[in-house]
Amino acid sequence: MFEISLNVYYTIAIAVLVLLLGDLIKKHVAVLRKFCIPTPVVGGVIFSVAITVLNVSGVCTVSLDSSFNEFFSLLFYAGIGYTASWKLLKKGGPQVIVFLILSSILVVFQNGLGVIICKVMGVDPLVGLACGSIPMVGGNGTAAAWGPVLENAGLEAGTTIATAAATFGLVAGALLGGPVGRYLIEHNNLKPSQDTNAIMFGDAEEKAEVTEKRMTSAAYQVLLTVGIGTLISWALEKTGVEFPASVGAMTAAAILRNIADHNEKLDLKLPELAMISNISLLVFLALSMMTMKLWQLIDLALPMIVILLARWYSWPFSESLSPSGSWAKTSTPPS
Repeated sequence: MFEISLNVYYTIAIAVLVLLLGDLIKKHVAVLRKFCIPTPVVGGVIFSVAITVLNVSGVCTVSLDSSFNEFFSLLFYAGIGYTASWKLLKKGGPQVIVFLILSSILVVFQNGLGVIICKVMGVDPLVGLACGSIPMVGGNGTAAAWGPVLENAGLEAGTTIATAAATFGLVAGALLGGPVGRYLIEHNNLKPSQDTNAIMFGDAEEKAEVTEKRMTSAAYQVLLTVGIGTLISWALEKTGVEFPASVGAMTAAAILRNIADHNEKLDLKLPELAMISNISLLVFLALSMMTMKLWQLIDLALPMIVILLARWYSWPFSESLSPSGSWAKTSTPPS
């Protein structure tokens, strides 16, 4: 068996082709559009299955350079941090607190159920966490970000397990979250509020025209934010608790967003930052899906299926709360 080794430039180029393939397939497969399965998941799954077939059949092995995965993930998570505005959060009122409490309870149940099932089946409890709140609440992006942390803790295929579980959660969330969301909207006759765009962009930025100057400024801002986030991650490491690098990027962006909300001198280009974040998410997810080593799941297929089905049937409402479920409303995963 011979090996095909692709450097980081070829890997990123293939990621773009995977995105184009996923987009092409979605245009011709109505069910994928109906449930809004993200483009990188469509193309990425096909690619990873093809690589698995080549590997298992003994034809050849294909190795990809995932060095830039973290870079694109940090750009994306910085975009997530820019939406963390305390000023806008207060507009949500008591409903935000109720949602937070319900989500927190479900997270505990998700992880607890997974660990208990693993104990009963004699499987590493970390598999239960890899199939718990990390992929089910966080989605594919969080699964890929926390996968290396699980691997450092001793779960060899942590990234692959979490990413595969997130893909299951994505489909389950679309099946449950879409109908539930549609029923609530129609039953309560809900309409978009004036604060909808402000949640992402702020009142002043909502009508701003995207220009080359603004996009350049946004690129500078997000790169500086990632640098500041790296310092925050370094400080967090000193606490002895391991966090993914994305936590630092999100924290830095959240701090800058809240300063900007009360200081006009810090002019964050929020619409452009959201665009950079969304593009980075697409490439990051494509790279993550492409590098899944599905053959590592053969021995864990049964416990994973049991865990995922058990928590799906036990707490179906949790799927409609998760980002996996929320993706059902757009063709591209929101930031």
